[in-house]
Amino acid sequence: MTRPTSIKLDDDLKGRIQQLADARQRSAHWLMREAIEQYVKREERREALRQDALNAWEDYQATGLHATADEVEQWLVSWGKDDEVPAPSCHK
Repeated sequence: MTRPTSIKLDDDLKGRIQQLADARQRSAHWLMREAIEQYVKREERREALRQDALNAWEDYQATGLHATADEVEQWLVSWGKDDEVPAPSCHK
């Protein structure tokens, strides 16, 4: 179910949206809805990444388990090669 929502835009931005909508042969409504949807998806992904980082930090603080940057880099550099090395194990 969709419900109308209002948004206050200054005249300059409203005009820019309308010009872009005309150029794309879309309505200003479609353009704004698309922009908001893309923004929300991007920010949801960003928030999920932030939460993952916080959880990883808390886990590290609790356990001390980690892999060093050099260990991870050696692993990544070997990707796709005949002598690809396994992922580094976490250690204290």
